[in-house]
Amino acid sequence: MAKVLGVINVKGGTGKTTTSINLAVYLAALGKRILLVDLDPQANASGGLGIKLEKDHYSIYHALVSDVEPGALIKKTSIFNLDILPSSESLAGANIELVDFKNRELQLKKVLSKVKNNYDFVLIDCLPSVGILNVNALSASDYVLIPVQAEYFALSGLEQLISVVDLVKKYLNPDLQILGAVVTMFDKRNQSDRNILNQVHKNFPGYIFNTVIPRQVSFAEAPSIGKSILQHDPYSKGARAYRELAIEVLSRIFPSP
Repeated sequence: MAKVLGVINVKGGTGKTTTSINLAVYLAALGKRILLVDLDPQANASGGLGIKLEKDHYSIYHALVSDVEPGALIKKTSIFNLDILPSSESLAGANIELVDFKNRELQLKKVLSKVKNNYDFVLIDCLPSVGILNVNALSASDYVLIPVQAEYFALSGLEQLISVVDLVKKYLNPDLQILGAVVTMFDKRNQSDRNILNQVHKNFPGYIFNTVIPRQVSFAEAPSIGKSILQHDPYSKGARAYRELAIEVLSRIFPSP
């Protein structure tokens, strides 16, 4: 049975898509069969893996609102073991169109039920908002992973998201668990970043991954050429960090006896 992991933060600019792509890539490199679901109308996860759809091409939007079979929409990536259910600009309309659906919060769960058992993990790259698409992502997920940028406002954003997760857990998905938060864009030379890291650990004990993702130029370069950090800069500190995060994710989901 596949584990579904929502990668989410309601605040933008936290390294969410970078984390979705590279965590998916390193889980695949560790031998897991992965489906990455791009649930953001900006389609950055799709483009970051070299998949670019025109607005009128079939995408996850059509699986959500038109009952198109998701298996027909899934595309292979250049990474062995990693497939993607891509997005396009048309997904922006789903926020309005889903309002009239019965069980509108569970549409993505229904879509993924048709394909997820072909995989070990399904990762959902969510959009930075509190809306119907993200409620769908949380309703469909077993676990939540929260990328948190090393900056002052990260704490309030994390509190807000935990509140949203608690509401979804109460009303829609009682089995939903927060797997953890990962601090991103961290510069250990910066005293402010080190203070934020300490604050996050202090205020949210048990939630924070040991792995910290560094600030690195090649994270911006890689998606512009449709590649992951493993393909673009495999010996960098950032690449090692995402490999360590993948290992830590596996150890949290499947703890040793």
